[in-house]
Amino acid sequence: MKDLSVIETILRNRFFFFNEIRDGIDLPGKMRAMLVSSLIFFALYGGVMGSTHSLWQALSSALKLPVLFLATLFICAPTLYFFNVLFGSNQSLTQNIALILTAITVTAVILLSFAPITLFFLLTTSQYQFFKLLNVGIFSIAGWMGVRFLAQGMRVVSDNGSGADSGRGWVLRLWMLLYAFVGSQLAWTIRPFIGAPSIPFEPFRQLGGNFYTNIFASIGEILGFFIVS
Repeated sequence: MKDLSVIETILRNRFFFFNEIRDGIDLPGKMRAMLVSSLIFFALYGGVMGSTHSLWQALSSALKLPVLFLATLFICAPTLYFFNVLFGSNQSLTQNIALILTAITVTAVILLSFAPITLFFLLTTSQYQFFKLLNVGIFSIAGWMGVRFLAQGMRVVSDNGSGADSGRGWVLRLWMLLYAFVGSQLAWTIRPFIGAPSIPFEPFRQLGGNFYTNIFASIGEILGFFIVS
């Protein structure tokens, strides 16, 4: 119940939540609650994604989706922290991780809210490329909402020096691009999450290509230009 109350506080009274992070109030408890809830929500949505293929794919995706977001967090969090320090921020590493966990939790909540829509298209369409692009769009929306919360949290928690705030603003924008790039590349590395219907279940695929060319190829297939193998 505490995990759900933290989520409700983030969504309904985010600035109160950010002020508590700034003041260092119960950071371990908040981080634990956000971590547990986001893991559960990511697993649930991963299971929905993988259910288009098979039970094994659903279980695999339910495990891999939380790993994807947590691994991206651990890869990218030190970069945000040290660049913030260079621009005069007094935030601790724990505060930075708490803010990033806030963004991840919001992303997980938004993803779970899209689960009924994903299930609807799962039941009403059999086109693999369309379903893949639908999920890319959903992840983009959820990720964008998450980083908006992160940006708001950084402004609340950071000091109020005009030059420093401007510099940290650029750092945050560059970090968001880095986070998106690392996350998409990691997702490509540990794919599949949905599973092509013509291919038997496999927990991982061979490395090759990249996320962006595959997305363009999927768009091309839907428009009838060519077929993605």
